[in-house]
Amino acid sequence: MARKINTDPIKTALVKTAGLLLKSDKDVDEKLGELLLDVQRMNLYGDGKTFVDLVPARRLKTIKEEYALVKQDPHFDLREFVARHFYDATEGIYPHQDSARPSDTPLEHIEGLWKILERRNRVTRGSLLALPYTYVVPGGRFNEQFYWDTYFIMLGLASSGKWKRIEGMMKNYTHEIRKYGYIPTANRTYLLSRSQPPFFSHMVTLLASHRRKGTVLREYLPYLLAEHRFWMRGRSKLAATEHNAFRRVVSMVDGALMNRYYDNKATPRPESLREDMETAEKSGRADPDRLYLHLRAGAESGWDFSSRWFLDPYDIHTIHTADIIPADLNSLLYHLEMTIADAYRASLNLVKARQFKKKAKQRAVAIDTYLWDEDTGFYRDYNFHHQSSMPVLSLAGVFPLYVGIATQAQADRVARVLERDFLRPGGLVATLIENGQQWDAPNGWAPLHWIVIQGLRRYGHTELADTITERWLTLNEKVYAESGKFIEKYDVGSEDGLGAGGEYTLQDGFGWTNGVYEALKRDLRI
Repeated sequence: MARKINTDPIKTALVKTAGLLLKSDKDVDEKLGELLLDVQRMNLYGDGKTFVDLVPARRLKTIKEEYALVKQDPHFDLREFVARHFYDATEGIYPHQDSARPSDTPLEHIEGLWKILERRNRVTRGSLLALPYTYVVPGGRFNEQFYWDTYFIMLGLASSGKWKRIEGMMKNYTHEIRKYGYIPTANRTYLLSRSQPPFFSHMVTLLASHRRKGTVLREYLPYLLAEHRFWMRGRSKLAATEHNAFRRVVSMVDGALMNRYYDNKATPRPESLREDMETAEKSGRADPDRLYLHLRAGAESGWDFSSRWFLDPYDIHTIHTADIIPADLNSLLYHLEMTIADAYRASLNLVKARQFKKKAKQRAVAIDTYLWDEDTGFYRDYNFHHQSSMPVLSLAGVFPLYVGIATQAQADRVARVLERDFLRPGGLVATLIENGQQWDAPNGWAPLHWIVIQGLRRYGHTELADTITERWLTLNEKVYAESGKFIEKYDVGSEDGLGAGGEYTLQDGFGWTNGVYEALKRDLRI
């Protein structure tokens, strides 16, 4: 009889209690108070993220106290005050993301960019939290290790054999899980109250494709369990809440447990404070805190922002993200539960393996019950407050194919909708709504193209997957030939291909675009 393998109970216990005893780093809005409000309201910088990323030259408490005194002076100059007390820690340190040399092919350009996009930050500076290992950032305004971006960056790194860098970034995440009990959006103090689409189990699967699978699964099992606990935290309190929802967990009318995006705070985001306050004012809502929660939950989704989250698809003031059961999130959690089951099986703990496989199967049934729409032949997000499907179709509806939940008949119908409604000359639009938001038409995004292409291939729709791949890569190469850049998002229907919309200007670099391009070009198979 096989002997059960010990999965390091000491490590498991430490990870299980992570985040329960440690106070999280204070947010900049708590530390700066009126100074933050005044800087962001006056739009001192074109991008609100710029100020909250600056490093204070003195203790924040001292700066805050001085500000309260000197701001009363009629000749007070806020810009001069900020320049005297804060500095940009990145200036002159990181290499510029210059346009490529004319001789660079796209792949050569990306290979050069990986080194340029590396960051090493072992000491906390201002809002930027230390991480033990070197990491790759998206680029542009983003100098942090962002959660879901990292998976798609890893795809490119894996394609070119940079496994040491991948393992270092994985260790950064295990460090965060030990410290906070979960993976935050990124390593910034003002991003600690929320996570992002949970791709950690996919990262483990990617690493397991390179090393011995069983060894990798056993090594990361405690961290996979911590990730699951974070998303399921609050199950015992559901019965006492309105709409049977608490934090990120929702109990459906039939008792099935599903999840939503959320945030532990209900205040304006420090990095987008002016925009959030303006949205609240224009909404006319009597409960701005609830609006702020929905905006923050939208940020946790990674789709900030999209008609997916709006009651009126054309009006951000109607956002209600935390009232929605998303197709992508629940598909990713299905994969997490299946990966945990596999890890327990690799540890010869078959009882636990069966328990998590059962959880995954129950979630798959719930996804089919609540998110599959027979009328349109597509998976849709679900409003659990209204007990109805959301009206907007989006590429989030392809995630059940990506993780293998759909039946063949369902996948066939999804493929038809994609080809008929979403496909454009340069690839796929994120949604069918054109409203000026960045996660809506006419924009196409690299991570969503990867999800769709892999999902279609999984169900035998290789011709459509190849068409989408060819169109997307061609658009990437066209923009690169004209600008020397890979960018964050693309307009898949226009001549110039440059994406638009959202709260900030178009960013280049760009981590996940580079990663998906390289993975598709080199035909990475996981």
